[in-house]
Amino acid sequence: MKVIVIGGGWAGCAAAVSAKKHGADVLLLERTDMLLGTGLVGGIMRNNGRLTATEELKAMGGGDVFAVVESNFLHKEITFPGHNHASLYDVSTMEPKIKRFLLASGISIEMGCRVTDVEMEKAQITAVLAKKAKKTVRFDADVFIETTGTAGPPANCVKHGNGCAMCILRCHSFGGRVSIAARAGVAEINGHKGGQTGAVSGSCKLHKDSLAPDLQKELNKKGVAVIPLDEHLRMTGKLSLKACQQYAIADFEKNVILLDTGHAKLMTPFFPLDDLRKIPGLENARFEDPYAGGIGNSVRYMGMSPRDDALKVDGVDNLFCAGEKAGLMVGHTEAICTGTLAGVNAVKQACGEKHLVLPKDSVLGDAIAFVRQQMQTPEGLGLKFTFSGSVLFDRMKQKQMYVTDPDVIAGRVKKAGLENILAS
Repeated sequence: MKVIVIGGGWAGCAAAVSAKKHGADVLLLERTDMLLGTGLVGGIMRNNGRLTATEELKAMGGGDVFAVVESNFLHKEITFPGHNHASLYDVSTMEPKIKRFLLASGISIEMGCRVTDVEMEKAQITAVLAKKAKKTVRFDADVFIETTGTAGPPANCVKHGNGCAMCILRCHSFGGRVSIAARAGVAEINGHKGGQTGAVSGSCKLHKDSLAPDLQKELNKKGVAVIPLDEHLRMTGKLSLKACQQYAIADFEKNVILLDTGHAKLMTPFFPLDDLRKIPGLENARFEDPYAGGIGNSVRYMGMSPRDDALKVDGVDNLFCAGEKAGLMVGHTEAICTGTLAGVNAVKQACGEKHLVLPKDSVLGDAIAFVRQQMQTPEGLGLKFTFSGSVLFDRMKQKQMYVTDPDVIAGRVKKAGLENILAS
């Protein structure tokens, strides 16, 4: 029973761990030289409803990846505008830690391996073809999971954004994203926002040592710094472009908000460098990611897969998806949750068993079904969904699903008959 996971971001790592736990021989293919994708510059966990989703997945028996993340937290239980009880992991050391965990779990990993095409037999993928060290390599498996994300290749950022911003995805070095579902003949879906196709990544990363010493000290101690902006430096309307709509509130327009993730995470999709350096404490500011963060950021939510609530891609019998490929869900927590479920169902597919669909009275089950339904409407394709804010968090609160006590969450999971349902 062999499962191949294509894409080594948070969703791919979680899918690989989950499939391995359930007895599969797992191979993870990653086109670059590092895992985690946008998780290399992210770092925010457990804010708002993400705490609920995290604890729910743990109670269901799928918390393995979260345990590794939590061992690498720099700050716990911090508050910043619009967000409570957040924790921040160290982006500088998270990737090697998670890679060691995957290898210790018995997962095979091929780095620098960019999947470019598929071989098909009727409605099934029989193998994928990849470029590695300028050679074409063939990998066959029983089931495939696509977690390649929705950003890139550079042509999309040129057409729908402000050009390649030289982000952590490094398409020019390792080749741009190739959609496996599209190669298998699936008609994929593009999101939109305010007349723009896709959405702009929602934050930048500054070199912490380029900040004033007092500002560095504040970040290191508190994990967050909020700097009021003079009115002439505010860029009205910029937040409407963001993929991360949970941060598209007035506080993020009126202030520069920095979070300590090992570097200084600047909570805005871009900021002209000359203007940034006019802000007290940021006179020597330098962008770390994207390098052209003064003019723009990467464009995401291009090429999402139509799928069912078991995360099987429509039209291909043995292809599952997770993370942003599974729809307009934003964030690491969301990627880990969907990746874990996709890994379970990939093994069930290989074993000829019925797929697991989580009930709608669970946070994760409701989110997966709701986002799928919304993506079938023009209005829904203009939205983004996350447990930490905006539409999905409002829905959680309205349905009284937002709970912060882990014991209460675990009790709710047990009462629903879902305790350890994702465990091996």
